[in-house]
Amino acid sequence: MTDDEMKALEKDVKKLKRIASEWASQMHDLVEDRLPAAYEEIPGIAQSTYDACKAWKEATDKLNTATTA
Repeated sequence: MTDDEMKALEKDVKKLKRIASEWASQMHDLVEDRLPAAYEEIPGIAQSTYDACKAWKEATDKLNTATTA
């Protein structure tokens, strides 16, 4: 893998971590500020948070594999 590809992968991991953190923050805000009235929002926010964390994990695994290869 070239240096540019590694840098792009590192950048992608950072971006995906930020996105996952933003979804986690939305979930936190829902719990702290809007429940129980906004209970119908739980599934959507939870799924988006899960998907964002999974995407970050997959990118992190790919980066770790590339750095150890």
